[in-house]
Amino acid sequence: MYAPDIHADMMQYPSQDGTAINAYFSRPAAQGRYPGVVVIMEAFGLNDHIKDVARRFAEQGYLAIAPDMYTREGSPDATVMDEVIKTMFSVPDTQAVADLEGAITYLKGQSDSNSKVGAIGFCSGGRYTLIIGCKSRNLDAAVDSAGGFIIQEQHTPQRPVSPIDMVPTLGCPLLGLFGEEDANPSPAHAARLKEELDKHGKTYEFRMYRNAGHAFFADYRPSYRPVAAQDMWHRVLTFYGQHLQG
Repeated sequence: MYAPDIHADMMQYPSQDGTAINAYFSRPAAQGRYPGVVVIMEAFGLNDHIKDVARRFAEQGYLAIAPDMYTREGSPDATVMDEVIKTMFSVPDTQAVADLEGAITYLKGQSDSNSKVGAIGFCSGGRYTLIIGCKSRNLDAAVDSAGGFIIQEQHTPQRPVSPIDMVPTLGCPLLGLFGEEDANPSPAHAARLKEELDKHGKTYEFRMYRNAGHAFFADYRPSYRPVAAQDMWHRVLTFYGQHLQG
């Protein structure tokens, strides 16, 4: 079995604020009408793993775009955690929303788009997924994989509102995927998110994995857990099949 032919390369698209955003875009080579997916990177940046995830979606029949959320700031040295954390916290949430909204608009504007777009984010990208799901009215499905800092103890000009407080405006179905051994988001934070979703009558699915912690889907990191990762991939494709296909 060979994967279907795909096209994949770096490109730029316009953010909602007009900035040209660097991104990795992967799509099926065959003619057709395809749903789109915005693949939102971890704190480490637009690395080979995130590009590979975009290619995996293209092989499944999706237009997949992975924005470089550090286009303006420049990517930190992924081996220096202080740099990674500093860069991650320097990005204003309003800027991230503008960049992601631009990606959604770009995908829906493609001639081979079926006009439906989902988002999936990992770790810090999972936080952005929840935020864009609450802020956008153009997103059709959201997948939050271990999105941390959804409940903030401190608020900053870059992060003035906790994502948990945005849940009342969530405008699309949400799939939440978490690990029992994760500290951020902890199982307690995931449970709090579930309570808010129930309180406001939102459509969602949750899965809490045993023997898995933060970044259990990242196959290039020691945190990778293949059983949980494989189950997650199946659930994501099923979820997107329900909400983005057709």
